[in-house]
Amino acid sequence: MTQTLKTKVLIVGAGTGGYVAGIRCGQLGLETVLVDGGDGLGGTCLNVGCIPSKAIIHAAGKYETVAKAAADGGTLGITAAAPAVDLAKTVAWKDGIVRKLNAGVAALLKKAKVKVINGWAEFADAKTCTVKTADGDIRISAEHVILATGSEPVELPFLPFGGDVISSTEALSLDAVPGKLVVVGGGYIGLELGIAYRKLGAEVAIVEMADRILPLYDKALTDPVHRWLERHGVQLFLGARAGGFGDGALSVTTKDGEPLSIPADKVLVTVGRKPRTRGWGLENMGLAMDGPFVKIDDRCATSMKNVWAVGDLTGEPMLAHKGSAQGEMVAEIIAGKPRRFDPVSIAAVCFTEPEIVSAGLGPADVEGRDDVITAMFPFAAIGRALAIEAGEDGGFVRVIASKTDHRILGLQAVGQHVSELSNSFAQMLEMGALLEDVAGTIHVHPTLGEAFHEASLRALGHAIHI
Repeated sequence: MTQTLKTKVLIVGAGTGGYVAGIRCGQLGLETVLVDGGDGLGGTCLNVGCIPSKAIIHAAGKYETVAKAAADGGTLGITAAAPAVDLAKTVAWKDGIVRKLNAGVAALLKKAKVKVINGWAEFADAKTCTVKTADGDIRISAEHVILATGSEPVELPFLPFGGDVISSTEALSLDAVPGKLVVVGGGYIGLELGIAYRKLGAEVAIVEMADRILPLYDKALTDPVHRWLERHGVQLFLGARAGGFGDGALSVTTKDGEPLSIPADKVLVTVGRKPRTRGWGLENMGLAMDGPFVKIDDRCATSMKNVWAVGDLTGEPMLAHKGSAQGEMVAEIIAGKPRRFDPVSIAAVCFTEPEIVSAGLGPADVEGRDDVITAMFPFAAIGRALAIEAGEDGGFVRVIASKTDHRILGLQAVGQHVSELSNSFAQMLEMGALLEDVAGTIHVHPTLGEAFHEASLRALGHAIHI
């Protein structure tokens, strides 16, 4: 027999948008049911995305450090025996982190008195869905519905996932380092994982249709990453098109139209992600669409009254922290608070080698304008960077500001560990900070953040250390 539930708020999707919305709803005293039918509590980010990929990247960095110490002469006066990696054990360690965070999310939802149902939901109309669970079907009707179904990897028709053709999900759970890895797609996901596996000893090739890697970022930011790839023997096929995979090789057409066959033990396809709009009854809800995404306004409201959508389902940028902010906001709107989603900037990070951060306007956004100031400061002139071997890879901090009132319009950085500057960048933009605000803040020495201070001073015409 089908069980029936009625609730104030129904959330479909337990990723960073959905579970945060659930916790905040619970804190605000709203009766809430959260349906988790995807990757598990925490969604893609926690289970098969942001967190596990950073764990693998961290492990790869440790392996590389030991490998340097084992090379001729060692590094920094440190020598070591040749390292070995048991990737299955590394993956087990990564899985332990995921389980710990899963349990943490579950405990937070329980504390907030959110009812979690594990199963796949399918909507019959905008406010009613049936959830198929291991114990039978549950019919749920709600006053408010929050859609947080997330996204999934894009599959190429001529390179379907399966066997040795893998997505980022499978790449995070391999039991051995592939001898030869070919990455199709030179965006941030492909490069993050490709670099990690190169550090672990795989031979890596990258096939990208654009003429350069990370085409959404300006060349100055991506050049240090490009140099790292070249120095470490990563093959780059830019302006190239991937074809089919068979007999242990990937067919590729080069920029000049020449056919190539690239040997591969695994082919990692990372050509983007798409909103998860199929399989849960979106077509029965009567919602307006914005291309492949669910159309929303500045309150995350859809075209159907009291139906809301957050996260990757709603469009770019498809970032976990955007979904969390939207989920928290929608919960407060349902509770009667006046809120709008109107951030000045949503910072983005590439965890490549070196890392890249971008927030606000970039060079392309202000090209040709004579009312802006742009200044860069290299990490090569920062003591902390040199002391942790982060000053010789061409990294820098760049600030873009209004020439008239000195208001900061954009911030970018490339270098080791610069992801830790992203929150400072976002905060300054959100607060409407001026160059003088950053210049007048005493920055701690020795830190990488001093490059932000010096870049702002340079924009004002009086940098100290250059």
